[in-house]
Amino acid sequence: MDLSNEFRVDASPAVTWSVLTDLERIAPCLPGAQLQEVEGDEYRGIVKVKVGPVTAQYKGTATFLERDEAAHRAVLKADGRETRGQGNASATITVTLVPDGTGTQVSVLTDLRITGKVAQFGRGVISDVSANLLGRFVESLESTVLRGDTTTPASPTPA
Repeated sequence: MDLSNEFRVDASPAVTWSVLTDLERIAPCLPGAQLQEVEGDEYRGIVKVKVGPVTAQYKGTATFLERDEAAHRAVLKADGRETRGQGNASATITVTLVPDGTGTQVSVLTDLRITGKVAQFGRGVISDVSANLLGRFVESLESTVLRGDTTTPASPTPA
């Protein structure tokens, strides 16, 4: 299923790019996400999400497929397995930044594939949950790293 979201931040595209492509720095801003380790270009962690009455926790990896700084476009591939073995999630996330006055308009296109209990809720519910999580992520992002707060939680253990 394809999900499309947009948001605007009060930071230049260059600043926004450096923040959004630093997964170690932004992982604490994503509700339910915990980055556990980084090995080379592979990021490993856990994401916990509630969809309707079901809470699922996925353990997996994320890697950048593309990082085009000049075009301000990044493509991230994430794969996870539900920790109780009841399903899988896979996403290809394309982020594009465009200057917008004194800030940046961010477009996030997600090609999401889910199996297991979470998949039963369908596009409408999953889209709503995705938009809610992204909204909370942006609020956290703007109140911490985009405000110049350089304090970040402990770094993951390098492998």
